[in-house]
Amino acid sequence: MRGPDGWLAVWHSVRMRRVTVLGSSGAFPEPGRACSGFAVDWDDYRLVLDLGYATLPRLLGHWPDGAVDAVVITHEHPDHCVDLHGLFRMRFYGAADRPRLPLYCPPGVLDRLGGLEPDVDLHAVFDLHPLPGAYRVGPFDLAGLSLPHYVPNAGVRVEADGMAVAYSGDTGPTPVLADLGRDADLFIVEATDHAGETDRPTRNLMTSTEAGHWARRAGARRLLLTHFWPGNDRAAAVAAAQSEFDGPVLAAEEGLTLVLGPPDR
Repeated sequence: MRGPDGWLAVWHSVRMRRVTVLGSSGAFPEPGRACSGFAVDWDDYRLVLDLGYATLPRLLGHWPDGAVDAVVITHEHPDHCVDLHGLFRMRFYGAADRPRLPLYCPPGVLDRLGGLEPDVDLHAVFDLHPLPGAYRVGPFDLAGLSLPHYVPNAGVRVEADGMAVAYSGDTGPTPVLADLGRDADLFIVEATDHAGETDRPTRNLMTSTEAGHWARRAGARRLLLTHFWPGNDRAAAVAAAQSEFDGPVLAAEEGLTLVLGPPDR
């Protein structure tokens, strides 16, 4: 039998429920940063949300063996998906004996990456499940909802044990965000704050103030701002979101880890 310290170690290894930021920049990474990506640890299940530029090395720093259980990609823009190609190569050339990796994404993602591997079938590694859609993924109920962007984009919500994490990917303002983030323990929302975006007749990105507005409409518990345009003032972005949302507002920072749990209200 295990001694008390052994049981404690096993309990901690199993009851690990957290989100870790792999990357937080939009469009292209700033020095020392990466583009969109998040690692979700839920007990012994490993889920990835987006793999943009420079996220794969950070994922391997978090999970050195690279053994993820499922990947969700919100859309085909490379600042959200390009490092999926590196993960493909790890599996194809370095771990061909592993079962295919469940991949939840709009169909355009593999079309985009296929240009990097025209002589290899990406389905040899990935078991594709199209988004939008609803699935059972390990311990989670996963829902992907269509949100407005320049290409098809699926906002994602995962729920387990009374806890929900929601992630917008890239999106313009839309009432669907209130449904996506409804009562979420953590609502991860893009806050690009790109000059000129608010003047467009059709909106495909958001401001920090709008991110706060939709987090409030959703009744989310915490708001994590992400997808910052390179050079933007992140402290100012947090302050702008706080003008609309009275819960905790955080700026995504590479390596930031947030513990997950059911709402305490």
